[in-house]
Amino acid sequence: MNVTKRSPGGRHLGPALIVISAISFGALPIFARLAYAAGATPTTVLLLRFALAALVMVCVMIARRMPFPRGYALLGLVLMGGVGYVGQSLAYFTALTLTSAGLVALLLYLYPAIVTLLSALIFKERLTPIKLGAVLLALAGTILTIRPTGSGSTLGILLGVASAIIYSIYILVGSRVMPQSGVISSSTVVMISAAIVYGGIVTVQGPAFPRTRLGWAAILAIALISTVLAIVTFFAGLKRIGPSRAATISTLEPVTSVVLAALVLGEGFNTLQAIGGCLILVAALLCNLPGFPRLLTLRRNPR
Repeated sequence: MNVTKRSPGGRHLGPALIVISAISFGALPIFARLAYAAGATPTTVLLLRFALAALVMVCVMIARRMPFPRGYALLGLVLMGGVGYVGQSLAYFTALTLTSAGLVALLLYLYPAIVTLLSALIFKERLTPIKLGAVLLALAGTILTIRPTGSGSTLGILLGVASAIIYSIYILVGSRVMPQSGVISSSTVVMISAAIVYGGIVTVQGPAFPRTRLGWAAILAIALISTVLAIVTFFAGLKRIGPSRAATISTLEPVTSVVLAALVLGEGFNTLQAIGGCLILVAALLCNLPGFPRLLTLRRNPR
C-alpha cells in the first residue's frame, strides 16, 4: 500500500483525519496521568495499552486479509518493538510520573530536529542553513522550556529528552525496515513485540492495576483512542494529502497536550517556557518542509 499517494477526496477529509490523529495522540499523556492517579504503574499501563491495541490491530489485519511480515523484516520489527519501542515508551511514560504532561509532550517533539541532525551525521544528508536553523531553534526552545521552574524533576526532564532521542533512532531504523512490510502490518508486529516484553516485566515486578473506573477508562482510551484510532486516522489522512502536509498538521499534537494538561490537570507554563515551546514547534514545522528527511513520514508507529 502506497501511503503517500494523494487522493482526489483528500482536500477536506485528509486534513480532518490528521487533526483527529493529532488530537488523539495529544491526549495520550493526560490519559496516562489519570491512570497513574488511579494506582496504575507505567509498566502495567504500557502492557495493557499494547496488548489491547495489538488485539484490535490483529483483528483489522485479519478482516482486511493483510499478511504478516516474514523473514528478516519480521525480525527487524520484533527488535524495533521489543527493544527500541519498549525503551522509548518506558522513558516517556516514566517521565510523565515525574514532570508535567505538557512539558513531556513538548520535549518529545524535539525528534524532528534530532532526526535531521542524525540523518546528516549517519546518512550524510546535506545540512542546509534552514535545517541547521531548525536544529538551533529546537535547542534554544529546549533550554527555555526546561529551565528550573519547579514544574518537574531533573530526572523527568532527562527521561523526556531520552524519549525523543530513542524515538529518533527508532525512526531511522524503521526507515530501513518498514518499506518492506507496510505500515499497518509493521505497527501490529511492533505492538505485539512490545506487549510481550512488557508482559515479562510486569510478571517480574508484579502488576498494579487501576483501582477506579476512571483509571480503567483512561487505559482503554490510551489503547483505543491514542493508539489504534490515532494510527489508523493518520495513515488514512496521509494517503490523501501526502507526508509534508500531514506532518505539519500533526504539530497540533503537543499543543493539544498542553491545552488538555491545563484544562484537566491544572498544569501551566510560565512565559519563558511558553516561548521555548513555541520555538520547538517552529523547529518541528521547519523540519517538515519539502526536502527534509523522508524518514519523518514514518513517525506514526505508535509511541
